[in-house]
Amino acid sequence: MLSVVILGTGNLAMHLFRAFSRSSGVRVVQVVGRNPESLYWFSGLVSTTTDFTIIEDADVYLIAVKDDATAEVSHHLHGKKGVVAHTSGTVEMDALIPENRGVFYPLQTFTKGKDIDFEKVPICIEAKEEQSLIILRSLAHTLSQNVHEVHSEQRKKLHLAAVFVNNFTNYLYAVGEEICIKEGLPFDLLKPLILETAEKIQSMSPKEAQTGPARRNDQKSMQDHLKLLDNEKHIALYKLMSEAIKQAYEKKL
Repeated sequence: MLSVVILGTGNLAMHLFRAFSRSSGVRVVQVVGRNPESLYWFSGLVSTTTDFTIIEDADVYLIAVKDDATAEVSHHLHGKKGVVAHTSGTVEMDALIPENRGVFYPLQTFTKGKDIDFEKVPICIEAKEEQSLIILRSLAHTLSQNVHEVHSEQRKKLHLAAVFVNNFTNYLYAVGEEICIKEGLPFDLLKPLILETAEKIQSMSPKEAQTGPARRNDQKSMQDHLKLLDNEKHIALYKLMSEAIKQAYEKKL
């Protein structure tokens, strides 16, 4: 059984703790954080501390904090025998201070109060030493069968791709919701369309799945849409995205 110390008390730390707690192959021995109020969620479930000088020994130390605090937190683990791994999509592995370092990056969006099925979550791992990679792979497989060895530069690009397909797309959902609300329409009317789009790309390329006025270069529909918008940012977004789609498919029109 692998022993784990989690450093951090945010959404990802909570989700990892829950997932590891369900696994028979992992024992979380301690959660470390600066904020006593945030640590309260873990109290009674596992040993907790705000004192970074009394971190317990473990096979793996997972740093689940803000990106700009990752290197600083890793200082407290200098000299530990276990693998020190951060969970960021953008921080390089070598930003960690300990020699026995690595990365344990679950590629998923984590929201407080929304449970995640880790069995389907891709987990990207990286390590400086081969033995450390073996340990991180074993840890990842206690949660998911979707485990990939990905180096730091690849992971940065993967995170960038994730921002496009998740964060930007979710913002567009919010724009659609705002338009519906202004017209007294329920956003629920759009949910079957959202689900169908997501389902479609499970079996075909997003480029093949593209539809809509810009894909067809339907200038009248696009001009009519622009007349209906009164938010300058939404107008700019509509024009930018329509032009990008049009250019991507103009050879096929």
